[in-house]
Order: sequence, then C-alpha cells, then structure tokens
Amino acid sequence: MKITLRALLAIVAIGISSLAMAADPAVATVNGKPIKQSLFDYITKDAAARGQNVDDNVRTVIVNRLISSELIYQEAQRSGFDKRPEYVAKQELAARELLVNSYLEDYLKKNPVSDAAVKAEYEKYKQEVGDKEYNARHILVATEAEAKDIIAQLGKGADFAKLAKEKSKDPGGKENGGDLGWFAPGSMVKPFSEAVTKMKKGSYTADPVQTQFGWHVIKLEDVRDAQPMPFEKVQDALKKQLQQRQLEKLLSDLRSKAKIVENPAKK
Repeated sequence: MKITLRALLAIVAIGISSLAMAADPAVATVNGKPIKQSLFDYITKDAAARGQNVDDNVRTVIVNRLISSELIYQEAQRSGFDKRPEYVAKQELAARELLVNSYLEDYLKKNPVSDAAVKAEYEKYKQEVGDKEYNARHILVATEAEAKDIIAQLGKGADFAKLAKEKSKDPGGKENGGDLGWFAPGSMVKPFSEAVTKMKKGSYTADPVQTQFGWHVIKLEDVRDAQPMPFEKVQDALKKQLQQRQLEKLLSDLRSKAKIVENPAKK
C-alpha cells in the first residue's frame, strides 16, 4: 500500500501527540483543549506543602476551578484581550518576576545559611542590645540655636513634654511629648546613643546633640537591665537577615560584572 508524504507526516504527528498526551495526560478537556495533569499535580502538591489536606473533595474543587479558569481563558483569547499592550506588559513583568523569584529561591537552597552563622549573628545582636535599656524623650529641631533656646527654657522650669508637642520636628514627638519608649543604644544613631548612655536618670542634655536628622534635646526618663530575646525567638528573623545580605551581595556581584547603559525614559 502506497503511503503519501502528507499521510506519513500525519502519522508521525499523531504519534508525537500521543506520546505527549501519555507523558502528560489531561484531567479534563474544555472545548477540545486539555487541562494538563502536570498543572493539577503542581496545585495539589503546593496545597499539601502549605498544610492543606488534599482529599477527593479538594481534588474535585481544584479540577472545577481549572475548568472555570480555562473557560475564561479561552473567552479572553477569543476577545483578543491577550493582544492588548497593557496585558502584554503585565504578562512580561509577571513572567520576569516569577523567573527571578524562582531563581533566588533555588540560590538560597543551594547556598544555605549555616547554624553557626545564625548563632554568630545572635551574638552580635546581644552586643548591640548591651546590658542596659533606656527610656527617653527627645525634641528634634532644625538648628543648634533652636535647641539651645529649648534647653534654656527647660532651665527655667518649662515642661519637656509640652515643648516637644510644640516644637519637635519628629511627627511622633508631637503626639506623645517626644516619648521614644524603651530602646537599646544600638538601635539609635551613634551620637544619640552615646549621649543617652552618659546621662543620669531624670536629666536632660546640657548641650544639643547633632545627628543626620537635626539637633536633639534629650531627657532620660529611666534605665533598666537589658533583656535580649531568647535565641529561639529571633533565629528565624536573623536567618532572613543573613539571607537578604546574601541576595544583596549576589546582586552587587552581578552589577559589577555587567555592562549597564541607562537611557532616558520616554515620557
């Protein structure tokens, strides 16, 4: 029996299609278009990883949602929605973000933060906290002259909290009389923390303290022994900090090796 070239190609195509379907069968078809088993498997695996009990009812719900999604997907294509410029841009950005995030997740898996590194970071945290915590108020102003005038008013018996509400540039200071609550010295900028640790309880700074934010007048309300949080409560946060530093270093290394030319954006 003679087989034409077109018939032969058709047979080959059918064979390839059959192999593909065998490798990735459909959980349903919508208007002749299959919904792949691999897509269903991914969703169920992800649900199970998040602690959901994937029973027959859940599987049925997933299939029905995939069918509903496919119906809308096909309708959107028929209407030409997938050709709209704003959709194409969103699709590109979404695909880019998915690829970037997937790569970074894989990078962190291949370059895990060690337990030793987390414990070393915890020791740094304890050093930053120190052995004392401080409760203080402050008044933040733009110039040294303003700060000196405030100190002079305090010397005449003016109320610190009232002056903070009237004069402080710190938005929080206007609402609560400059109250900063309890803090570790390491959580404040160096000039501020150095001034606080030298003060006596109940006193205010005799000279203004300058930081990158402006000029401060500080009153120390109280001091207590520091209580660093237990390692078990902060280890996850410390690990995330170390992972973030890893990713920042990765990006820095990539930028240093890349040839980057920025063009003015069109408005």
